[in-house]
Amino acid sequence: MSKDTYPITAAVRVLRAQKVPFTPCLYTYEEHGGTTVSARELGAPEHNVIKTLVMENDEKKPLIVLMHGDCEVSTKQLARLLHVKTIHPCAHDVAEKHTGYQIGGTSPFGMRKTLPVYMERSIADLPTIYINGGKRGFLVAMATADLIRVLRPTLVEVAVESNTHGKD
Repeated sequence: MSKDTYPITAAVRVLRAQKVPFTPCLYTYEEHGGTTVSARELGAPEHNVIKTLVMENDEKKPLIVLMHGDCEVSTKQLARLLHVKTIHPCAHDVAEKHTGYQIGGTSPFGMRKTLPVYMERSIADLPTIYINGGKRGFLVAMATADLIRVLRPTLVEVAVESNTHGKD
């Protein structure tokens, strides 16, 4: 795939339909490399690379959390905010069933099912973010305001410093 071409994923179709300007960013995907690798490959701050995390509550109801690449989610704090007992990451096969995307290529745009989206509040302060475009090794750079306009996420404060810096 040349630098001028990029995959036309469900996420790209949604962004085009919503008239969201974006810059496709392709890089060589590394298994378990997470946002550390994508940030390094794209020359972007890892804080601006946003992870799309598929989680579920104690009743197995799925949800999406958008988090800075260099942070982790306090699942205890999120559970308290959502008034549920627990929140934990979905098993990979369950996450793929809900989203239609392969783990490592999950975009919050164009998912198979409409899931509630929670976004770390400080992401809203970033003018530009890098977020998965729906395929491993493919991020899109876009204005955070457009993400908020299209997804209408619930803003939360559940970030904790990461020890692993974005590894999956």
